[in-house]
Amino acid sequence: MFAWITKIKSQRGTSFLEVMIALLILGVVTTAIFKLYITQHKNYMTQDDITTIQQNVRASIDELSRHIRMAGYDLPQGLPSIAAANTNPDTITVTYLSNGCDTYLSDPMPQPSAELKCGTAISCFYDGQWIYIYEPDSAVGEWFEITEVQGAAYHLQHNTMVLSRKYGANALVLAMSQIKFFVDNTTDPNHPNLMIHIMGQPPQVFAEDITDLQFQYCMKNGAVVDVPTVIDNIREVSISISGRSHKPDVELAEELENQYRQRTFSTSVYLRNIGV
Repeated sequence: MFAWITKIKSQRGTSFLEVMIALLILGVVTTAIFKLYITQHKNYMTQDDITTIQQNVRASIDELSRHIRMAGYDLPQGLPSIAAANTNPDTITVTYLSNGCDTYLSDPMPQPSAELKCGTAISCFYDGQWIYIYEPDSAVGEWFEITEVQGAAYHLQHNTMVLSRKYGANALVLAMSQIKFFVDNTTDPNHPNLMIHIMGQPPQVFAEDITDLQFQYCMKNGAVVDVPTVIDNIREVSISISGRSHKPDVELAEELENQYRQRTFSTSVYLRNIGV
């Protein structure tokens, strides 16, 4: 009995100083762990930001390359395949024949509003499609929307719009693609976007946070120009696209221009349908 009481008396409790030291050590360890977490989280967010930028720019440059490579495909003589504008950011419009869908007028149009009587099957056309009619002799043409395809009769209707003139027999009717690429930095200056505008449709956002788009054109004589004067002399198009992060990083204000992370990708496209 006395031995048990003596044992209890000999046991000491934790002093206030020991508690404070333990709390201090715990606080140091917790702070270190929290700082490590913050650092790792920032690194993850930075890497995710850079990955998003790279994906946007790469997707943009791939889409541009694909359409520019097709520029001029199967176009009749006299139709421009590329329209360039040194607008800083630059603008480019490419035109080519889509999926080999074309026909011609078997009879002249009596009136600009008259239906188009075609000389071949027109099953590849569809209602609501925007197509191009072109008269090679006069080098005159225009876009219009098909309102109805009468496959059995070989007739194309365009009831919602009157053409600018009467087209004669043998005028070409072409299912062309005309795509314009430009950077919209005015709608929301904080978030500029790469826009794609397909003929007959409103412009659409293709990639977000694209800040710059630049083109240079290598001509057949070796000259490199910003705006080509003779489209058929273009042999190569150099593309440069810049993208940036969606949000600024105020902590890196001194290191980053305008507090945004930025990446630029470049490539060159050799033309295979122009000047051949």
